[in-house]
Amino acid sequence: MSEQQRRPTLVDVAQAAGVSRALVSIVMRGAPGAAVATRQRVLDAARELGYRPDSRARLLRSTRTKLLGLSFSTGHAFHAEIVDAAYAEASAKGYELALGGVTSGRPEARTIEALLDFGSEALILISPTLSSDELARYAGQVPVVSLLRNDVGELTDSVSSDDYEGIRMAVEHLVSLGHRRIIHVDGGTAVSAEPRRSAFRAEMEQRGLEPAIIAGGAMEEDGMTAGNSLGPDMPTAVIAFNDRSALGLIESLRAQGLRVPADVSVLGYDDSQFARLSYVQLSSISQDAPLLAAAAVDRAVARIEGTQPPGHVVRTPHLVARRTTAAPAPGG
Repeated sequence: MSEQQRRPTLVDVAQAAGVSRALVSIVMRGAPGAAVATRQRVLDAARELGYRPDSRARLLRSTRTKLLGLSFSTGHAFHAEIVDAAYAEASAKGYELALGGVTSGRPEARTIEALLDFGSEALILISPTLSSDELARYAGQVPVVSLLRNDVGELTDSVSSDDYEGIRMAVEHLVSLGHRRIIHVDGGTAVSAEPRRSAFRAEMEQRGLEPAIIAGGAMEEDGMTAGNSLGPDMPTAVIAFNDRSALGLIESLRAQGLRVPADVSVLGYDDSQFARLSYVQLSSISQDAPLLAAAAVDRAVARIEGTQPPGHVVRTPHLVARRTTAAPAPGG
C-alpha cells in the first residue's frame, strides 16, 4: 500500500497536532483530560488527515461488542425494509448491526454461525426456517429473536404479525365490496404460509363461502403460475400470499386480457415498497416493517441487558386499500 493510500493513524494525528498519541486517544474517545483548545487542534488535524477511528479494533478491545446479528433472505424485498428500519433502532440504543444474508448457496445455519463468530451479542432472525430445537440450541448461547415467525418454543423470543387477523381483514374487505368467489394463492412452504391458509379456510367457511386455495409461493413467478392455472372458472377476487406473488398474478391476468380490478380484484400481503409504487398501487395487508423492526431490536437489547425473560410479541396488521381492489362487475 502506498503512502497516499495508507490509512491515517493516531500517531499521524499526534504528529500533525503536536501532541502525544495518548492525548489524541483521549480526544477521540471523548474522555476528559484535554484542554478545549488542544481538543479542537486534535480534531482539526484528524479531519484534515481524513482520520477515522477503527471501530472494529475498538470492539475487539472491549468486553462488549454491542453487535446485533441479523439474518435475512436476500430474495425478499420486505426483509430489506425491516433491515433498513432495524439499523435506526439499533443505533438509537447504542448498538450496531452485523448482517448475514441467507441465499440458495448459503444456508441459514451457516449464516448464523458467521454472525456468532463475528461477536453478535444477540441474534434477530427474519423468518427463520430452522426447527424449534435448532433455534433453542442457539438461544442457549445468545438471546435469539425470531421475526415473522412465532412457533419457536419457549427459549426463543419472537416478534410476529397476527396472520389470522391479517387474512380476516383481507377476506372482510373483499366480502364487503361484494365478492363471493374469492381464491387464496398460498405461500407454498414459506414461513407464515400455513397459518394464512388456515385463516383463509376458517374465514371463508364462517361466511358460508367456498375456501378455494391454489398452490403458490413467495415470488412473482409463483403468482404468474397460479394465475395461469385459474382456468375458465375465474374468481372475482384473489388474496395472494405476499405482494411479490400478487404482482406476478396481476401480470398473468393482464396477459389473459383481464383487467384489475374491473374483472378481478387482487389483494397482496406485506404492504412492501412494490405495493406502494405509483404505477402499481396494490391493495395490501400491512405488517408495518418499522414497528416490527423496533419490537425485535427492543426484545434483543432487553434480553442482552437482562431486563426481560424470553417472550413473544404479536403485532396487529392493518389493511391498506389502493387501486387493485373494487366491487365485482355486475353478475360477477
